[in-house]
Amino acid sequence: MTIGFFSAGLDTYWNQFQGLLDNLTSYGNEIAGWIRQEDVQVCNIGMVDSPAKAREGAARLKSAGADIVFAHIATYCLSSTILPIALETGCPMILLNIQPAPAIDYATINALGDRGAMTGLWLESCTACSIPEIAGVFNGAGIRYDIVSGYLTDPATRREISAWVSAAKVWKSLRGSRLGLLGHYYCGMVDVYTDLRRISSTFGTHIDLLEMDELATLRKGVKASETENKVKEFHRAFSVSEACAPDELERAARTSVALDKLVAAHRLDAMAYYYEGAPGGEHENIVTSVIAGNTLLTGRGIPVAGEYEVKNAVAMKILSLLGAGGSFSEFYAMDFDSDVVLLGHDGPAHYLMADGKVGLVPLPVYHGKPGKGLSIQMSVKEGDVTLLSVCEGKDGIFLLVAEGAAVPGEVLQIGNTNSRYSFPCGMRSFFDQWCKAGPSHHCAIGIGHRAEELKKLSFLLGIKMIQVQ
Repeated sequence: MTIGFFSAGLDTYWNQFQGLLDNLTSYGNEIAGWIRQEDVQVCNIGMVDSPAKAREGAARLKSAGADIVFAHIATYCLSSTILPIALETGCPMILLNIQPAPAIDYATINALGDRGAMTGLWLESCTACSIPEIAGVFNGAGIRYDIVSGYLTDPATRREISAWVSAAKVWKSLRGSRLGLLGHYYCGMVDVYTDLRRISSTFGTHIDLLEMDELATLRKGVKASETENKVKEFHRAFSVSEACAPDELERAARTSVALDKLVAAHRLDAMAYYYEGAPGGEHENIVTSVIAGNTLLTGRGIPVAGEYEVKNAVAMKILSLLGAGGSFSEFYAMDFDSDVVLLGHDGPAHYLMADGKVGLVPLPVYHGKPGKGLSIQMSVKEGDVTLLSVCEGKDGIFLLVAEGAAVPGEVLQIGNTNSRYSFPCGMRSFFDQWCKAGPSHHCAIGIGHRAEELKKLSFLLGIKMIQVQ
């Protein structure tokens, strides 16, 4: 990830006001230092104070491969100083309206008595003057931009810049990611059906269509030692129930090793799957033993969505890239007594989000699906959470987001992910708003409140975000 950065000013000022250029450059370097601490490359081209320098700077940013540009509006500057960089780089622009202090020190400036010196100090805080001018020009030119307003010692300003960097990292990672699709849709689940062209064109994600026969071939080649090591991994990652039969553990372990090999062979960053196969056949044997292995992959940052939920695999990947986990979920029930809604799923989950160690348990039947096998049982740990759904409406792809909390209380011990969630607007209002937005019935759940980062990601993607609140 490479972030372009520059400060903007007016070259006429430098000979008029001693020390102004040095001070403004120092402020800009401080902000650029914040961004470097976010583990990204920063191409800081310094002070841009004329159209000629803007063109030179744009060439440097293009050469550096900048993905997004932060423009520190250090004092008044001409829009003609900013426009060439926006046009030449083609990058989204974030205008940093960041003053050195929360307010002008009126008494100190007014006590100087020298109006020239007074003006020079005022100009250090004159960051807002150019924002309307630049915004008006950008609006007319169709340039994508946003604004951060604040001051240097303001923690909220630094958090917002950090959120922009996080969103930009996700945006960049999605553009180079590879999503594997294994099997086919769950027949009749119309809400899950997806336009793959829209997924690729919106997120820049390469979609790799996988064959069950390839997974079957890989599974046949798994060595006994590999299976044995995978069973040991199960015991490290999960709380393995004594009710899990050794042959079921071995069956799931062989499939898990084969899944690892499939992911490596196709360099996958995420996957969605569903399959049934002929009763008693090889493919049914595989697909009824994937949950443990897919849960391990999800915990490693390669999220796997069941029921061929392509959109939700993308949602899980977004939350994973934000460091929020991202677990596959659907609505289970509403608890009107406690004003909470229960969500969970019988498929793979993000075990790093669990309250305690994830249980690996046997299921005598996969409800609504063929066969039986091992499943995971967990609850999401208490605290702030974000629900994210990647949705497809009449006008294309959009994000649906809600912030809430995982709360304590009774849940069903049925061999699924199962957790209770509350929302500030109340369970009834949340549920109605969420459903009316038009998502599929699955969603991804992540740890922490992530709406600000997701809002910024939607801007970078050029799509709409709806937040339930």
